Amino acid sequence: MRKLIVAVWLALLLSSNAWAADTHGVVANVLSKTGLSWDGQNLPEYLSGKPEITILRIKIPAGSELPLHKHSVINAGVLLSGELTVVTEDNKVLRLKAGESIVEVVNTWHYGKNEGSTAAEIIVFYAGAPGAPITTYKPSSNHSSSSQGDH
Repeated sequence: MRKLIVAVWLALLLSSNAWAADTHGVVANVLSKTGLSWDGQNLPEYLSGKPEITILRIKIPAGSELPLHKHSVINAGVLLSGELTVVTEDNKVLRLKAGESIVEVVNTWHYGKNEGSTAAEIIVFYAGAPGAPITTYKPSSNHSSSSQGDH
């Protein structure tokens, strides 16, 4: 019975939005917990086989715009600094500020742009598979009047 009580207590503790360790005052806040991407679509099933996690720290200079691209794997990130606007090919828009998280769209053409005056820096975690690309760029994407060209 004691094991059951401990298991229930532990499950409640881990499922809450924040927890604190008594000895060091550590606090963890859940930034995202969802089965949906930011545009409201269900995330796909995980790939079968051996997983490969990729973590990227991406710095986007002020005024820069990324080319139209899509991700074939589930990915999520946290904007560390600056501002970032994400736009899908069908013009759904998400505006992020520093400290906010994103659960990215999967298999949906989109691009990001930094409309701010300082660099935007984001850390993104990709749940992929060895040898499988995490990002695919759309050939000759012409999604805005930007003259940035393909990157």
